[in-house]
This record gives sequence, structure tokens and C-alpha cells, in this order.
Amino acid sequence: AAIDALGFILGTAIAVRSEKPLVPIRKGGKLPVEVHTASFIDYTGKEKSLEVRTDALDPSNRVLLVDEWIETAAQVKAAIGLIEGQGAEVTAVLSIAIDDSQTIRELRESYPILALSQDL
Repeated sequence: AAIDALGFILGTAIAVRSEKPLVPIRKGGKLPVEVHTASFIDYTGKEKSLEVRTDALDPSNRVLLVDEWIETAAQVKAAIGLIEGQGAEVTAVLSIAIDDSQTIRELRESYPILALSQDL
């Protein structure tokens, strides 16, 4: 699964290379179908939301979650909630860059987090 929008680039490359499907997690209000929505407060303090199709995942799915930059982990946590809310399992989180924060350290306790650049 990849988070809108820059996560789509990395997520698509991984999906093509691994011959697996890609589940796009969109910014709120973008999809013209029935969706599950999760709200969060972003790194600027603004309330935002993510959405995923209600039929995108099922309990048999194991998911690698991809985003381009993890600043506060709020967006990633919202995406994890959407994935797990459909019964799927998040097996790891992948990013180009990840900042250091208490929330990210707590997230690491539950999920493997892989990044090319880490401020840890």
C-alpha cells in the first residue's frame, strides 16, 4: 500500500518489481466510491484525512506500507488504521526518510520501519 502522493512513486516501483498489486491510500475526498476514512493532524498542525476503498483489502493480505517521508508518524498511523481496519496485516513500513520523535520510536515497537535516511 502506498500513501498519496509521493509514496505512489516508490510504492509503484516496489509493486512492479515484486509483481504484487498496489493499494493506493488517497488523501481524503478524492475517491468517488465507498471508502473508509481516517483523520489525523499533520506536521503543520492541520487536520487531514486519508481514505481507502472499502473493498481494497481482506484479512488474508500482508501489506508493506510505503510513504516518502515520515515526519511525525501521524499519517502513517492513520494509514495503518485503514489497513488493519479491513483485517489486513501491516508487515513493515518503508520510507525514503524518517525523522526522530517519540511517536516514531513507539511505532517502531510494533512495526519494522525501514528508511534510506534516518534522523535517529
